[in-house]
Amino acid sequence: MRTFTAIIERDLDTKLDVGYVPGFPGADSQGENLDELQENLRKVIEMLLEDEDLIFQTEFVGTDRL
Repeated sequence: MRTFTAIIERDLDTKLDVGYVPGFPGADSQGENLDELQENLRKVIEMLLEDEDLIFQTEFVGTDRL
């Protein structure tokens, strides 16, 4: 089973949690709470992984605090 790291932010206008997987085109979603966002992202990622021609544009390295 593969794991992915998602970046999650809260949209201050809509109050929705928004997430995306860096370097994974199309792997983004939103939800009213973190649980809903996580479920929505999983569904999107599962659907995208069905594409045999999937090409990752970058490799996630990590985060840094400045």
